[in-house]
Amino acid sequence: MKTIKLFGLLVLAVTLSTTVFAGTQKVDVAKSTVKWLGKKVTGEHSGTISVKEGSLEVSNGKVTGGKVVIDMNSIVDTDLADANWNAKLVGHLKSDDFFGVATYPTADLVITKVDGNTFSGNLTIKGITNPTSFTATASKEGNSTVYKGTLTIDRSKYNVKYGSKSFFDNLGDKVIYDEFTLDFSLVVSE
Repeated sequence: MKTIKLFGLLVLAVTLSTTVFAGTQKVDVAKSTVKWLGKKVTGEHSGTISVKEGSLEVSNGKVTGGKVVIDMNSIVDTDLADANWNAKLVGHLKSDDFFGVATYPTADLVITKVDGNTFSGNLTIKGITNPTSFTATASKEGNSTVYKGTLTIDRSKYNVKYGSKSFFDNLGDKVIYDEFTLDFSLVVSE
């Protein structure tokens, strides 16, 4: 009888440890954050964008893959205090000149490989997919794991043309740099 109880406890312990160290872990979208930064010759703008959904594939306590979906309609500017200028910028970012959110309401990052702190995968913006890689670190915060890093994106690879010297000549001080960054903090509850 003791052997059966001991065996049952071992099975329970293995099951619990497997769920923590292997499987799919859902991204907590309410606790996760993404901050964007875009620069131009005459300055920069910054803001936030929301994670719509996401999950990470975990094996032996390490991320092996996953997918994160960004809600492109959630773009917010945080540096312009004037409500009219802020609304103009956000409207322009959502327009076809930039991200065309009416047609492309989400952007997707599919993680296909993880080597140490280097994550590789495919990023899709405006229906165009390109390979990408970035570094991220993981830390424990209570019952959650938080993955933090920065993703640098070349918008010209996704047909985001407005103000890009990759597409237009003679822009002078109207140039908006092709690269923008996303600083992310993805929270996964265990």
